[in-house]
Amino acid sequence: MATSAPALHDPDAPRVLSEAVGRIAAFWQLSNAQAGAIIGVSGPTMSRLRAGQYRLEPGSKPFELAQHLLRLFRSVDSWLGQDDGSARSWLATPNLDLGERPLDLIATVRGLLRTSDYVDALRARI
Repeated sequence: MATSAPALHDPDAPRVLSEAVGRIAAFWQLSNAQAGAIIGVSGPTMSRLRAGQYRLEPGSKPFELAQHLLRLFRSVDSWLGQDDGSARSWLATPNLDLGERPLDLIATVRGLLRTSDYVDALRARI
């Protein structure tokens, strides 16, 4: 996925980020409830977002969390060589370093940030 993180001042940011979140949810096969929990919206709101009937608003918590989700997606995508199956497997498998499944962790702000930092650290290894 070649979407760059949209800037707050970009008038297309709500559309771009909302579409990116919908694509991430599809690639990772997340339910509306799972994806909504990650970015802080309800399952029905996530359903509307995926259908293009709702857009994330710059400056809102869901917008910020969606930016972090996009960061995590891009890091995992880069780390695993754009293998969506491997990414889904990694998310669903208990991780000894993190102490639980990444999919369970990213449903909280702290877990999302911690998981992103973890993947970034893995990518930085030489």
